Order: sequence, then C-alpha cells, then structure tokens
Amino acid sequence: MRKLLLYLIILTTGIVFLGRLFYLQVIDTSLALRSQDNAIDVEYDYPQRGYIYDRDGELMVSNQPSYDVMVIPRNLKPFDTLEFCTILNITPEDLGKKLDKAKIYSPLLPSVVIPQLTKSEYAYLQEKMRKYEGFYIQKRSLRDYQVDHSANVLGYIAQVNQQIINENPYYISGDLIGRQGIEAQYEEILRGVKGVKYIQKDRFNRDIGPYKDGIYDTLPKKGKDITISLDATLQAYGEKLMKNKRGGIVAIEPKTGEILSLVTAPTYDPSLLVGRKRSPNFTRLYYDTIAKPLYDRGLLAEYPPGSPFKTMNALIGLQEGVVDTNDKFSCNHGYSYGRGRKMGCHDHRSPLNMIPGIANSCNAYFANVYRRIIEKYPSPQEGIDAWNAHLKSFGIGDFLGYDLMSGRPGKIPDSEYYDKIYPNHNWYATATLSNAIGQGEVLMTPIQLANMTAAIANKGWFYTPHLLTEIEGKPIKEKKYTEKRYTTIDPKHFDPVIEGMHQVYKDGTASSLQIPGIEIAGKTGTAENFTKINGKRVQLTDHSIFVAFAPVHNPKIALAVFVENGYWGSRYAGRIASLMIEKYLKGNITRKDMEDWILSHSLEDEYAKPLSGEPFIINQ
Repeated sequence: MRKLLLYLIILTTGIVFLGRLFYLQVIDTSLALRSQDNAIDVEYDYPQRGYIYDRDGELMVSNQPSYDVMVIPRNLKPFDTLEFCTILNITPEDLGKKLDKAKIYSPLLPSVVIPQLTKSEYAYLQEKMRKYEGFYIQKRSLRDYQVDHSANVLGYIAQVNQQIINENPYYISGDLIGRQGIEAQYEEILRGVKGVKYIQKDRFNRDIGPYKDGIYDTLPKKGKDITISLDATLQAYGEKLMKNKRGGIVAIEPKTGEILSLVTAPTYDPSLLVGRKRSPNFTRLYYDTIAKPLYDRGLLAEYPPGSPFKTMNALIGLQEGVVDTNDKFSCNHGYSYGRGRKMGCHDHRSPLNMIPGIANSCNAYFANVYRRIIEKYPSPQEGIDAWNAHLKSFGIGDFLGYDLMSGRPGKIPDSEYYDKIYPNHNWYATATLSNAIGQGEVLMTPIQLANMTAAIANKGWFYTPHLLTEIEGKPIKEKKYTEKRYTTIDPKHFDPVIEGMHQVYKDGTASSLQIPGIEIAGKTGTAENFTKINGKRVQLTDHSIFVAFAPVHNPKIALAVFVENGYWGSRYAGRIASLMIEKYLKGNITRKDMEDWILSHSLEDEYAKPLSGEPFIINQ
C-alpha cells in the first residue's frame, strides 16, 4: 500500500509539472513576449476620458488633444542636443536630468521628457523627429473645461507619481490620473482603457510590422460619460455671490440627497491646472496659505454651527418629552447660571415658547431646553450620551459618506470627552451649556449643516448626499445613495420647528430677506470670532451663518451658507441663501436690491487684518 502511494505521488507531481509547462509554453505567451523584449516595442493608444455633464445635460468637461515628447533610453542615438533643447525651449541641463530620470525608471520603457505640447509646438517638432532616434511623440487627451467654475467639485488630472505606478500596474510613467473631486473619485469610470500595439523590430531597431500580425493588439476604450447632480447655473451664481468673500455654500435636493451646489470661496478657474502651466499654477495656489483656494471649505472647514443648531435641541427636547411647544421661558437679555455667569441674548419679547423662541433665536429659551434634556437622566453622562445619539442620527459628528474624497467629521462631544476634561468625572449640564446654542465643543462642516437642514425639511429622514447620478445615461442604483436614513426624532415633532423656521422669515431675524412668491424656512446664526495677536486675545469681526429650505410645504432645495467675518447671520449669509433659493426655484432674481448689495460688498478689508494663531469662536 505504501509503495502504491509513493507511485501515486510521483505520477501526480509529474502530471502537474507537465500541465504547468504546457500552460507556459502553449497557452500563456507572456513569457514569449518577455523573451523577445529586445525585439518588440510596446506602444499605447490612450483613450479619451469620459465627459462630465451637469444635472440638466450641460457639458462641463470635455477633452482636447495633447502631445508628450517621450524617450526610450535604450533606443537613444547621438543627436544635436542644443538644437533639440532650442526646439523644446528647455536647457541642456534640464534635458540631462530628465534623461537620467528616465534611465532610472527603465531603460526599456518610455518616459515623458516634455509633457503637453501645444498644437503649434507639436506641428513644428513632428517634422524634425526623424533626427532624434529614441524619442517619439505620444498623443494623449487633456481636459477641456467648458465652465470657469466648480474647480473644487470637478478636480483635475495630473501625471502619476512613482508611488501610484508601484501600487497600480495599470499606470506607467507619463500617464495621467484624476486628482481631487470627481476626477479622482470616479477615475476608473472616466479614464477608459488604453489600447496596446506590439511592434516588432529588426536587428537595426527598425519597425518591421506588428508582432504576430497584431493578434495581441487591443483598441482603446473611451472613458464613460457621467452626469452629476450639480446645477451648473446655480453653482456659477453661488461663486459669483461669494466673490471677495471666504466661506462655503452647500445646497442639497432634500427628496434625493443630490448635491445641487458645492461652493468654496475663494476658488479658481479649473483651466489653470491644464497644460504646461499646470505645475507653476498649482504651486502658486498651493502656497497661498492665507486665502487657501485649494481648500474646500464646504467639506473640510469645521465651524461651531451657531444658532442653526438650536433647531436640533428643540427637536431633541420634544423627542425626550422634556418640553412641549407651549412651555414658556423668560429671557432678561440672557440666561443667568452658576456663580454670576450669564449667557447673553439680544432684545426681544419675553417670555416665549418654542416657535417664537426659534424665530427670535432666544439663547435663554434654548439654555433651558438643553438643561432639561441633560438633567432628565440620573447622571449628566447618561444625559449627554442620549443627546449625542440623537445628533448622530442626523449624520452630525461623523463623515457623511458622500462621494468625494475630501471631508471632515466635525465633533459632537459625549460623556467620555467631558470625563477626560473634568477631574473625578465631576461635571454638570451647566458646564456644557454652550452646546445649547451651537458653540462650545460642537463643530460642523457646511455640508453637515445643509444635510441637517434637508433632514428637517423631510421631517426626519435623508439620503446620503452625493454627486454622481448617471453613468452613460443609466441612473445609479447604489444602495448607499438610494436608501433612506432615518433620524431618532418622530415626524410629528418637526412641524413646530419648521414653523419656527418659517417665522424667522415672516417676522423674525430674517424678515427683511423674504422672496416674493416663495415661502422659506430658515435660521440665522452669528458667531463671535476671537484670535490671538501677539499673545493677546483679540475679537475680530463675527462670522455669518444661515440655513434654509424652500418651499416650506414641498421642499426642493435645502442649503447652508457660511461667510467668514460676515458680521451677523442675515447680513451676508442670509442674503446669499435667499438669492440662491430664488435663482434655483425661479431661474431669475427679483430681489435686485439684495443682489446688488451682495455683489457690491467685499470683505477683503476684513481679511487683510493681521491674524495669527487658531481662532476661538463663540456664538451669539
């Protein structure tokens, strides 16, 4: 039996060995290609990237031809270096560095010497290429932007680096890849597939035709066209309104979660990052550490949300049963607590219940509601964690999961956070009272504020915000973006909060911002702005915040606007929000007075003031 087993093992091993030899020699010809590498050149035929359209079918990004001067180091022959450098407008030293780099990368594979020649440069050089053996011209496709806005959304393309080449065998030196925005997020969809040609050479390195009659050659496949949810007209208008200002606008369609507008200011023309001037332009933008045009404030900037956050405490108070819409609280220009401590408030009638409390943005009202939420539970730790859980259900304090790579989670504190701050876990609701009015330890990004507003408009649910809607004309059906996410707040509790936001426009803090024919629900916010200059705490101009949705009874747009150093909520952010709503719903502007004011007012003088250190922000 043992002897039979030994024979069986030897036989099995022989069969496996013969089978592997047969596969390598007959079926898999890749080794044959490698063995003949010295006699075969590989040429790539690059496809066009997919086009990008906005929600209405407007073309935003197409392609234009580009020509790269390539080199295969092993094929180089002596040539007139000075003439070659003169044609390409580079120095012999630069050329030497590029050739050395190409040899290090691979003497057998092509490398880029000069990228992205213009048509006129290409036409002139093509006539002389026969003189420079080892060099050839590779045709590629560059982006051709049909719009001068949306740079932060669209992103850009640039050459791959060595790390990308090492990590992904699809890419070789000189290839282009999406960086940032939609270009990066949907790179594999947009890039298409390269075509490949195997060209056989004779012993004099001359082309003698396709290898094996081209049976291994492949044709390029164009990248897929995509449609994104952005409204190009609304986006352009938002960037126009934010000129000479800093901040962000995020607008969402509540019923779908589709992002209608994603504005960051200041921004730049996307065409700056195309062609041979891309590198110096990028360097200039990157090192602008004051204005930060490459920094997407709509997705990355974490701010205290200010008074719009009061709507969350109203909803949580109703859900927890610690307050009803008729409960009234007094406000004597603020709320006094602790040892001589007072949270200030502006002048309005008192006492008031929930709807006028929201409409007049009463700090004292929401301080009382917040304390009731936390003090409902046996310990402040349990209270703050219950409060935290409600907020998390709105996507606050966590990365929302939208389809762009940039993002920050914001912050919603919990008991563990405060237990680390206060010794022996000895703290109470009053120690965290700033959370009542959207300051303290609470931080949110503008897109989280916009999504929060969309969830209120929907009375308790939302879709994950997203940009991609169609690929090659076919709607996306990804569960992540088509499945409703429900909050922990019962739908019945939203009506009084929505009415309070509606009254903000009717007779509250945004009564001067009404749009004829459109019923809007909104909430103003003003954030005090402190920083340190020469070691001293100095107050700067307040920030302006506003959230809104419209129409009230059939919401089609929900948005958040944040304007740094914009004074108070209704001054800049509120005006911009109203104009964006009218532009989207009507297509034209009737409040020309408001539009003229925004377009004629700049905050550049505010931003020119000396700043240093991290800002400390308090809401009013």
